[in-house]
Amino acid sequence: MNDNLRLGPATGIGSLPGHDAREAAKTVTGSFEDFPHLAELPARGPGADMIGRTAGLLVELYARVEPSGWRIGDRPGRDTRRARSWLGEDLDALEEFTQEYTGPLKVQAVGPWTLAAALELKNGEAALSDPGACRDLAASLAEGLRLHLAEVQRRVPGARLVLQLDEPSLTAVLRGQVRSASGYRTHRAVDRQVVEGTLRDVLGVHDGPAVVHSCAPDVPFALLRRAGAAAVSFDFSLLTERDDEAIGEAVESGTRLLAGVVPGTDGPLSDPAGSVMGVRTLWRRLGLRPGLLPEAVTVTPACGLAGTSPEYARRAYAHCVRAARSLADNPE
Repeated sequence: MNDNLRLGPATGIGSLPGHDAREAAKTVTGSFEDFPHLAELPARGPGADMIGRTAGLLVELYARVEPSGWRIGDRPGRDTRRARSWLGEDLDALEEFTQEYTGPLKVQAVGPWTLAAALELKNGEAALSDPGACRDLAASLAEGLRLHLAEVQRRVPGARLVLQLDEPSLTAVLRGQVRSASGYRTHRAVDRQVVEGTLRDVLGVHDGPAVVHSCAPDVPFALLRRAGAAAVSFDFSLLTERDDEAIGEAVESGTRLLAGVVPGTDGPLSDPAGSVMGVRTLWRRLGLRPGLLPEAVTVTPACGLAGTSPEYARRAYAHCVRAARSLADNPE
């Protein structure tokens, strides 16, 4: 396995419950000593949510909250300032709890296609409806991410940064399933080569490992691999045997899997070995070498944990670590 892809045995997706940035950073770094991530706390309100947080990173593009959602505007307003302020708090907390840390550190942002599906133009339609707007948005996002990653690197100089793009709407974009403002029609499907090229451009601003995450069904593994994703993060429970070939090709090409096997909603947790049983079953079905498992798989929750209780989030993170240990100790 390429050393560049040794991302750690377990990590979180990004979001956590609560409002306290220091408590979140303490939970993340205490749970994932080998692969922490920048915490996101959407319960704080608009600007801390995944779309608003990423909108705050944009360069020379701004967004504000309207009753219908986030809308692109002409100038930065209070919503932009609030998003940047909360991100600053999160970075302060991360810096505090990662003193002298060396190793992989994951930073998340919404990807260009989910952002285009969620952000509205002035006419109320999604930016996805306008190819020119999509290009401008992707270019603004790429520059914003470049600056953001440089800031994180400055604060945690020993870290090897891993960029995660969250793309839960990607499959809907490819299939023409994103609804218009009226709800009576859907936006036209975007050409796969355009989707791939845009993702490649945005991922290209980072010279380290990049992950694309989607907790939606039918993740396009092959497209993401071609676009330059070194790893793919997904909800393991949504896989079907139709995905076998794409996953097998991804693993054999060196792509790392961030397998979401721990439930993202409150409830009882099975024993750690049981959580990764499906991963072992998949490995056998694909005829892959068992010893490759810990090198190719990072264990995560199925999706973000913003909707869970703080107590469950802590248990879920600890469970990810124990499940990853089980996978490494008993790959057969």
